[in-house]
Amino acid sequence: MLRLSLPNIDDAAIAAVGQVLRSGQLVHGEQGAAFERELQEWIGVRHVVLVSSGTAALHLALAALGIGAGDAVLVPDFTFPATANVVLLSGARPVLVDVDTRSYCITPETLAAAIESWRGPERLRAMMPVHEFGHSVDVPALRAIATAHGLRVIEDAACAIGATHSGTKAGAMGDIGCFSMHPRKTLTTGEGGFLTTGDDALARRLRRLRNHGMERSNGVTVFHEAGFNYRLTDFQSALGRAQLPRLQGWIEARRALAQAYSAALAPLAERGLLTLPDSHPGHSWQTYMVALAEGIDRAAVISALAAAGLEANLGAQCLSAQPAFAACARSPSATSNALRLDRQGLALPFCEQYGSAEIARVASALTNALRGTLA
Repeated sequence: MLRLSLPNIDDAAIAAVGQVLRSGQLVHGEQGAAFERELQEWIGVRHVVLVSSGTAALHLALAALGIGAGDAVLVPDFTFPATANVVLLSGARPVLVDVDTRSYCITPETLAAAIESWRGPERLRAMMPVHEFGHSVDVPALRAIATAHGLRVIEDAACAIGATHSGTKAGAMGDIGCFSMHPRKTLTTGEGGFLTTGDDALARRLRRLRNHGMERSNGVTVFHEAGFNYRLTDFQSALGRAQLPRLQGWIEARRALAQAYSAALAPLAERGLLTLPDSHPGHSWQTYMVALAEGIDRAAVISALAAAGLEANLGAQCLSAQPAFAACARSPSATSNALRLDRQGLALPFCEQYGSAEIARVASALTNALRGTLA
């Protein structure tokens, strides 16, 4: 079976983890502090705060900004539900924003429309644009809208480490950036995540909130506020540090693979059987997802690919079509881009370890699967 994705963990990374395990220093310590410094330099941001997951990063961002009951947060209608889950769990209300059909991201136009139509009793406090699958959102344009409406910008860059927009990396454009290091991400620590910010005061509060609300100074521990246990372990940091020097090369390999994929699947797109993803120059390509044409049974395609030894899956969810978000500010429309991508999105096997042979195999199997579903 050609897997949807494979983590890229070599013997040196495994050895680095083993060394930390033997040391007995398992919680956040020297490895974590070094990993934060290296990520700061790699991304080009003043502060990095490691946490236990990408979801923890999103939750911590809202907590640090004081967003809760009586507030509303703009989030994409097409994303993994964690983005909106943390808004609900903070006591605020998600306002769902439609996305573009090829970038799979919100745009200045869809965001402005959502703000204009907002009539809820809650106060709009922030937006959480998602760099979906590594495609960079136009954060500078969104920030102009945010400034006009007094909103904070939290970048959900869970899938977008290394993505850029006009030369600036994801996570360095908003007030706070949030990243995941889940096994399907290009850089993985198993579970894990981190936040980025250029704001010294925000960074201090993020560090305090991830560790029970406490700060240590001159041997004295003070609990300033109620906080969380969102620390990353030191052996996870060692795993991440071992991969970081190779990360840019992996991203470049993914960019080349995505171009080759689009070329191989172009005949299917020309026949109107699917739509290819947008190839933004700053895309970091965590996932390669196409959108099947209306009327094609995605489940049948996934089954046919599985029979050919290929793992495929849906891409993300239309949140307004999920029961968990029934009380949110938008109902799914039959014409919404988010709903169509939810129903017809197809994520294909994709990671930097794959090459031309794997692409040819997937393109051939997908061609046969579409022929079979249309027969």
